[in-house]
Amino acid sequence: RSFVFLGVALTFGSAHGAQAPAAPKLEFPASSPNATVKQRIGVTDIEINYARPGVKGRKIFGGLVPLGKIWRTGANTATKLTFSTPVKLNGAAIPAGTYELFTLPGESEWTVVIHKHMSQWGSYQYDAKNDVARVTAKPITLAAPVESLAIGLNDLRDTSATLYIAWEKTRVPLKLEIDTVGIMKPQIEAALKADGDKPYFNAAMFYFENNLDLKQALEWMNAGIAKQPEAFWMVYRKGLILAKLGDKAGAIAAAKQSMELAAKRSGELKEEYTRLNEALIASVR
Repeated sequence: RSFVFLGVALTFGSAHGAQAPAAPKLEFPASSPNATVKQRIGVTDIEINYARPGVKGRKIFGGLVPLGKIWRTGANTATKLTFSTPVKLNGAAIPAGTYELFTLPGESEWTVVIHKHMSQWGSYQYDAKNDVARVTAKPITLAAPVESLAIGLNDLRDTSATLYIAWEKTRVPLKLEIDTVGIMKPQIEAALKADGDKPYFNAAMFYFENNLDLKQALEWMNAGIAKQPEAFWMVYRKGLILAKLGDKAGAIAAAKQSMELAAKRSGELKEEYTRLNEALIASVR
């Protein structure tokens, strides 16, 4: 409707023609939030994608999750595992790739299933013919309850870790093993034969830490020190290699040299390498 007031035209929209405001886009809290775990173990990248249901006062194993029946090990889409290199899970060999994780919970033993990746919802289309590996694991009773399902990796080493499933008062650990030495040795050898800068220090430390050829490790460490004579951190680690070889006098000499070089620095770095070298000397006397 239009009216004229003091020479000014005023227009009012019809109540019937007014447009209601657009409905707001709502994002409700997920009852089982999605989670992603990414972890490097040695030189292997591992990723876990899963949804995390909560206990919410319910009985979980033997209640919400029946015993002895296949379980998606999470909520919504089946839990997904990705390994960038071959691994072993409780002794079972698993090639590099992406898989689904299923379990059959039990009171005294669980069966853990690594299944071909099908992007399936839940376990409704699960078919044992697509299993890649099955292993058994012993559940551990926890003193304190875990409210939200947790799947993760712990006890990290260059060649191993613990893959665990924890919920309510149950924790299921699985031994994850990786042939990091088998993966790295040919790469190290190729890098040291190639032209250009050579990773003497890292190669020496890899051999030292994995109890490989210590004489070769010492040779590489010496080559690294020859390129960086003031590298007190290398000289200290040369002492570690010599100590492992049983050369106590050589280890003490390297520790003293490292301290002399570190003394040229100041502050925390000098103090740190003084402590480290003093501890090395004490360990071989």
